[in-house]
Amino acid sequence: LYSAVISVRKIGYFKGSLTTRAKFHITVGHETVMGKVTFFGLPPSDSKPAPSELCSLETPFSFDREYYFQDEYVCGQREGSSGPDPEQWALLEFERPVTCPALCLVIGSKLDTDIHANMCRLAFQGRLLHGFEDKSYVETSLPLLRIYKIKHKEGQVERVTDDYSLIGRSLFKKETNLQLFVGLKVMLSTGESGVIEGGFGQSGKFKIRIQEGLLPETKQLLSSTSKKKGKSGSKEAAAAEEKPRTDSQPVSIHLHFKRYVFDPHKKMVQS
Repeated sequence: LYSAVISVRKIGYFKGSLTTRAKFHITVGHETVMGKVTFFGLPPSDSKPAPSELCSLETPFSFDREYYFQDEYVCGQREGSSGPDPEQWALLEFERPVTCPALCLVIGSKLDTDIHANMCRLAFQGRLLHGFEDKSYVETSLPLLRIYKIKHKEGQVERVTDDYSLIGRSLFKKETNLQLFVGLKVMLSTGESGVIEGGFGQSGKFKIRIQEGLLPETKQLLSSTSKKKGKSGSKEAAAAEEKPRTDSQPVSIHLHFKRYVFDPHKKMVQS
């Protein structure tokens, strides 16, 4: 096996953190090899209430569902709550292939810790639920493992074109290929939702279509902001200066999407 998915549970006496991309000594079958670890769990929307008791480490693993990428192993005791740790898994990528049966015990350790230090070196345990035997598993098998991250981008409204469309800025860099983002949904800080229609000019600006139309308050807010950008000597600018400062706050644009960690095409997905 060049890689494997395991059920994972932290060993209570281990005081360090378990972080994704860290390397551990992995004892599996009759050998110990170095391996890189990626932790993942259930999506926040699917998370069940904290179980009153530990779930079985031998529950079969499903490739048919989505999983949420974790920067580290999540403990049940954090944020003041008590109880067992939520159900989690880890992808192990071995530095050299190993031979072992399915459901065998897996132990992750930090054997390079000072042997004289008064601390536990065994970090986590689990069961081997699925092994990848193909040497090129990164291309052939990992894309089947649907682990995603939530990405968030924020920009500003540049100006209103009409009641149903506007120009945005600061969401993308100048060199970004905006065609990749066409059709994605965005949300304005004022509550309206819209769709990216395409680029505008060469500087990374873009067009947004607001299907339901802009709210009257939003139009007023944006018109007062654009007036301030006019000549400072004009009466409108002077009048605008006397208005409360909240009127000059720009309307922000928010783009949320999923990106699958092992998707070779790096596609952006919205639910």
